[in-house]
Amino acid sequence: MKFQRQNLILKLIEDHPIETQKELSDRLRAAGFDVTQATVSRDIKELRIIKVLDQTGKYRYATASGDVVGDTTSRFRNIFRESVVNVDYAGNLLVIKTLPGVANASAIAVEAMNMNHVVGSLAGDDTIFFVIRDQERAAQLCEEIKKMLK
Repeated sequence: MKFQRQNLILKLIEDHPIETQKELSDRLRAAGFDVTQATVSRDIKELRIIKVLDQTGKYRYATASGDVVGDTTSRFRNIFRESVVNVDYAGNLLVIKTLPGVANASAIAVEAMNMNHVVGSLAGDDTIFFVIRDQERAAQLCEEIKKMLK
């Protein structure tokens, strides 16, 4: 449940200008998660979520960037390791199967690695498709990910 909840938190703060823990808690409850303020607070800390000033002059939750990216990346990598079920490729497409509900967080983990041969990604509930520049690099990335999971 933790990984699904944290994945949803990341999606919510990306899609909505959430200003408070209460607002985040309410959205999580509406999605079926029975959370307390303490749980949301721990999740925010673990995911290294920060408040930033947006274009409208209001503060909102966002994933950290800049000098705290390393910590955030390691958190996403932990989520990735715990949630990936299978990795394979076909042509220049890399396909990653995850536990239900954590594909978005897993995709963020791979994207945070800043690999320039990844053209883009598409994450559903439990599957991620990565478009890789060519088949050779797709095979290499598939093997790198498999090693990372061990």
